[in-house]
Amino acid sequence: MRPRGRMWARRLAAVGCCLAVLTGCSGGGGAPKPPSEDAVLAGPAGPPPASRAAITALPADDTQNLPPDGPVRVTVAQGRLVSVRLADTRGSEVPGSLSADGTGWAPNGPLPLGTRFTLDAVAEDDQGQRAAQHADFSTVARAHTFVAFFTPEDGSTVGVGMPVSLRFSRPVTDRAAVERAITVTADPPVEVAAHWFGGQRLDFRPDRYWAPGTRVTVALRLKDVQGAPGEFGTQNKDVRFTVGRAQVSTVDLDAHTLTVRAGQGGRVVRTLKVSGGDARHTTYRGVLVVSEKYRVTRMNSQTVGMGDEYDIKDVPHAMRLTNSGTFVHGNYWADPSVFGTANTSHGCIGLADVKGGTSGESPAGWLFEHTIPGDVLEVRASTGDVVPPSNGLNGWNLPWAQWVAGSALRATASPPGAPSAGPSAVPAPGASPSPGPASSQGPGTGPSPSAAAGPSPVARP
Repeated sequence: MRPRGRMWARRLAAVGCCLAVLTGCSGGGGAPKPPSEDAVLAGPAGPPPASRAAITALPADDTQNLPPDGPVRVTVAQGRLVSVRLADTRGSEVPGSLSADGTGWAPNGPLPLGTRFTLDAVAEDDQGQRAAQHADFSTVARAHTFVAFFTPEDGSTVGVGMPVSLRFSRPVTDRAAVERAITVTADPPVEVAAHWFGGQRLDFRPDRYWAPGTRVTVALRLKDVQGAPGEFGTQNKDVRFTVGRAQVSTVDLDAHTLTVRAGQGGRVVRTLKVSGGDARHTTYRGVLVVSEKYRVTRMNSQTVGMGDEYDIKDVPHAMRLTNSGTFVHGNYWADPSVFGTANTSHGCIGLADVKGGTSGESPAGWLFEHTIPGDVLEVRASTGDVVPPSNGLNGWNLPWAQWVAGSALRATASPPGAPSAGPSAVPAPGASPSPGPASSQGPGTGPSPSAAAGPSPVARP
């Protein structure tokens, strides 16, 4: 769930850039391989100098069932904390206190039960170099109860590819009972179906992308519903969001271009030069939906088992495409000539940029400012794996029949007045996009963290 919390935050100092998170990028090329001698980051300069500030954040990223009294704290060695933000999924911030020497921070009291939190910290060393740390965790729900964390946020405006994604605080064994207690309706009406990814994630989507202007209501009627023996839901809540303008862009990694398309007719707004994953770290193909945006973030190869290849603490204009770490992001350290000519990344889609994440004029900055969560990138390439549907908000890569088959209720009836939807497919790069997603090579396997569960570590600038 995304419960309303009675919280506020303490800012530690004015910060000229957004908070960063510990992330990375990964593509669809399989298990990472040791780099060859000439497999280095593009450009003669290499990665920027690393900050000496070393941040430690507790709890660890993706901790679940944390006791309300933690431990939750942030400490830094060889530096001072510039900013700490602890907030629930609605953005309500938790008050905390900074130590007198600026090297430690902790919340002022216990945290609410059954709540998902993000913890973001920024520190600065004596040379002004900044480091960032991110943790995403949830507190334990009351004994014998479960809650649902939801994406997107209540009251938000999203792109046409945004599904409804629910992650349950405890495994669900009676999926039919839980699914029956959740309804997703759209105005104007369209058929919406459910699909389970394992026992803790349930997503909903229509056959094709939402129509712009659609108003969606998610009715959670989980209170007293038994999801597993002795485990009962606690929520009676409505979540509402609005689908904004249509933006379905196409990425041709063979031509090294990203074509931004607007409106249901697919009008070309701008074509940008990109660099995708190299032959050893191919970028995922298929329909990829933007789930999160970070003006500045950290990418570390250790988060995907790639050793010490890189640790870039200030990757600008980063937008998450998968939980495993594929991003479209700015790149200021590479030779500008690679954009539009070569695929040189570790799996992400890179665009030319400048340091700081403040410019809206660079290609990456422009795309960042013109993108909202739920916008779609339809990625085509001659090599690379199709993204697993459970990896991020990318269930569009399942054909509709397979999607509906993942419902515990096998519901297929359309509501009165709902339009019938025909087959959908991803267009070839350069063609006008269809109103629907790509077909897939098959379903995803087993439970996988959803966007509602927060970011997972990954790598590849």
